[in-house]
Amino acid sequence: MPNLVHSIERATVTDAIGRLIDNLLTIKDETGEFLLHLEDGRIIDTKGWSGWEWTHGVGLFGLWNLYQQNKDPKILAIIQGWFADRFAEGTATKNINTVAPFLTLANMYDADRDLSHLPYLDTWAEWVMHGLPRTEEGGFQHVVYNDINTGEIWADTLMMSALPLARIGQVIDRPHYIEEAKRQFLLHTKYLCDTETGLWFHGWTFLERHNFARARWARGNCWITIAIPEIIEMLDLKPGDHFREFLLETLLSQVKALANHQHESGLWHTLIDDPSSYLEASATAGFAYGILKGVRKHYLPAEFEDIGIAAIRGILENIDDAGELQQVSFGTDMGDDLQFYRDIPLTSMPYGQSLAMCALGEFLRKYI
Repeated sequence: MPNLVHSIERATVTDAIGRLIDNLLTIKDETGEFLLHLEDGRIIDTKGWSGWEWTHGVGLFGLWNLYQQNKDPKILAIIQGWFADRFAEGTATKNINTVAPFLTLANMYDADRDLSHLPYLDTWAEWVMHGLPRTEEGGFQHVVYNDINTGEIWADTLMMSALPLARIGQVIDRPHYIEEAKRQFLLHTKYLCDTETGLWFHGWTFLERHNFARARWARGNCWITIAIPEIIEMLDLKPGDHFREFLLETLLSQVKALANHQHESGLWHTLIDDPSSYLEASATAGFAYGILKGVRKHYLPAEFEDIGIAAIRGILENIDDAGELQQVSFGTDMGDDLQFYRDIPLTSMPYGQSLAMCALGEFLRKYI
């Protein structure tokens, strides 16, 4: 295998991606343990492929990334089918997390200019701009299905709502959406980035002015490792742009810290700096994707490629024969103590499958 810096067979990666996709489409909550029961009687399936939540938004993000690389019509058909089915059912309640699928819809619209999708992009982005509750200083309040989280901002928000807003702003020519997304990156960095370590806290409350458990939670951190390279690439920010340089300095601080906490397996603990917490694979996949993409795009120094490749090995070791990524923590609310994060159950989830697809898809570029 000449000119490669690893010994992983390409067929191993492509086979794993195929199994991940098959599993993504067939995940079911067999016991009902992971269904979200709302007070109005609705039941939200965050685990199966036929729901509408951030979990599905991240799943679509992973599929679209793969489609951009291989132009496989089967993958495009899966994405188109998901949107057709969900729109036929009626769109979900608007909140921070249910905006996530619109990043992929905006990408689709940019590619095919299907005008039937334009009203959805317009309506949901206008809600983000004018209907979404704001915190002090204009932050996107982390409103979800079952909690309005008054005065709270979470690390998840940049991936779930800020990136879709920026992309919609691009494809329907509303630059003020882009500026608002950039503002959210700056505000969230201000309150969530831990200046002591370079890692990120899960959340901040303006009401009580603290970072809750001060949890340096892995998956919350991985959204940042993904979102920073994505927004820089999306907006085609040039060297010397102050927003770009600010974000890259922030990313570098985070990745330096990640390098110091990577387990010998290639994975990271669900609390990054707490070796007593379990190893978590979905966050690891997000880190691998962001780091390898960051190196490829020259956003990060080449020296960090090794930890990205080590993470890839760890991910491959945790994909079972059925294509399920193991060691994936369930959706995680804001914790008031660190034990809360240690106790989150492990289960297969669409975002685990998707983040593994993203990481392995990015890694496939090493064979070119």
